[in-house]
Amino acid sequence: MKRMFGLLLIGLMAFAVVASGCISGGGTTTTSSPTATTSKTSTTPKVSKLTWVSTQLNPPEERSFVINTLISNFKKESGIDVDFIPLSYTDLSTRLAAEEKTGKVTIDLIGDLHGGMDYYASQGWLMDLSKMPKLTGRTFISSFEKYATINGKQVYVPWMSATYVMVINKEAFNYLPSGLTKEDVIKGTDKWTYDALLAWAKKLKEAKGQPELGFPAGPNGLFVRFLHGYLYPSFTGYEAKEFNSPQAIQMWDYLKKLWQYVNPASTTWDAMSDPLLTGQVLIAWDHTARIKNAIETKPNQFVVVPVPRGPKGRGFIVVLAGLAIPKNAPNPEAAWKLIDYLTKPSTQVEVMKNVGFFPTVKEATNEIPDGPLKILAEGVTAQSSTPDALIVMIPNLGSKGGEFKNIYKEAFKRIVLQGEDPQKVLNELGPQLLGLFKEKGIPVP
Repeated sequence: MKRMFGLLLIGLMAFAVVASGCISGGGTTTTSSPTATTSKTSTTPKVSKLTWVSTQLNPPEERSFVINTLISNFKKESGIDVDFIPLSYTDLSTRLAAEEKTGKVTIDLIGDLHGGMDYYASQGWLMDLSKMPKLTGRTFISSFEKYATINGKQVYVPWMSATYVMVINKEAFNYLPSGLTKEDVIKGTDKWTYDALLAWAKKLKEAKGQPELGFPAGPNGLFVRFLHGYLYPSFTGYEAKEFNSPQAIQMWDYLKKLWQYVNPASTTWDAMSDPLLTGQVLIAWDHTARIKNAIETKPNQFVVVPVPRGPKGRGFIVVLAGLAIPKNAPNPEAAWKLIDYLTKPSTQVEVMKNVGFFPTVKEATNEIPDGPLKILAEGVTAQSSTPDALIVMIPNLGSKGGEFKNIYKEAFKRIVLQGEDPQKVLNELGPQLLGLFKEKGIPVP
């Protein structure tokens, strides 16, 4: 699941996000206290080897990169070796629970997705990292830091991320609607709204004679993520909690208006790279992995931008991985050195180049060489850094995940494609949706 350019969505979270599903506020926060040094002359007690257990970067080629590049370079800098142990979420959770219960903790560092970290924190298994030396020379995206702070404690450090974005063919900027500028779109200002997208799509159709907006709404496309992770939080503030609210009706009415300017072939497209490259659409939304080929093929033709904002903010999905230190870890100071190394801008760039995860520190974008990766990274960073960001996580419903997606797909089919009354459809499907969360015993996001 780790490859941004492959399968980033597989196994997003093994436990539900306890939070509401949305956190507002983007921007960035720059640390300024003394850094955690990686010098061999540090006063940190001598440590020969750390144990790093991770659910991330576990496929053979990614594990090879971790061992032969990341750990090798860290050892050269610090004199400390690292035993990298890839585990599934279940195995990591089981091992950590057993070690914390017996008080014989052997794990020095944990690498996992937000959902796992949230669960570990709820069990009291993670250190509060706010008392550790500050990490300087990097500016963490503050919305990521807010997720890393649970119940008033900083339980992990943001490590890697992935998301879904919009891609604009630069030709489309010749048809901007009144009141919207190219800079508004690229920077994600408060003028870049869903109403502005509607006006832009309308103007493009009138000028070009055909719909120029596209979505991956085919059988294997990811359009369902746009519904529950982008439109719903942007219009209602939640992914599912306000599924059949008046704000949700407003959202569906909006989508019905927008759809007349969406290329009809969207319901057959599973990814947007080809429609962008063939000129079938000038504006598209998709997962970063699925628009990569278009950016690589014609890097001078496209720009990656933040999604529009709605009445409640700019909702978007983030796949967020973090680094945490267990309570009673044998070598917390040395583990902090490894966290320091892994979150340096230069290290984050290497991670992006080799395994496709985006940096969580702003400075890393400046170190990425010009080209497709930089275009993608700049767009992702711009989206994550918007002050009206409403970050959501895909809820992990286990075996019920398919039913969750199908409810949104059914609503889209009946309301937008078949023209049924939105309130009637949502009232029918709402209890089914809420029942999934009740059955799993997790909060409705």
